[in-house]
Amino acid sequence: MNQDVLIDSNVYIDLLRSGRDPGQAIATRYDELDVVTCGMVQLEVLRGAREQNLKSHLQEVFSLMQYVPSDHALWEEANELAWTMDRLGKVIPAQDIVIAACALRVDAAVHSYDRHFSMIPGLTVNCDFL
Repeated sequence: MNQDVLIDSNVYIDLLRSGRDPGQAIATRYDELDVVTCGMVQLEVLRGAREQNLKSHLQEVFSLMQYVPSDHALWEEANELAWTMDRLGKVIPAQDIVIAACALRVDAAVHSYDRHFSMIPGLTVNCDFL
């Protein structure tokens, strides 16, 4: 794979709702070294885990991925991206701005069912994941 991928939380949630193991589904499609994650995706996914066993399993899945750190510079990048998009008349939810900023930081594509990611200049988006 030429470009790393950051998988949006809605993909994990959809996989879980359909009874699929996100770790297995992702491993089937990607080498784990090609997948990145960030704190916002982890927060959105892990908060919905109803049982400790599932939460622990998902944390293990995330631990195999590259992690985009949420430092002060990332928040500045997210702030600038949100401001720019708002000025273009394209208001995107804050959590998705942070996810996009993480992907842009490491030049990863975003895999999401949310089509508004495609409004962000320079961000590669795939809406047809699994």
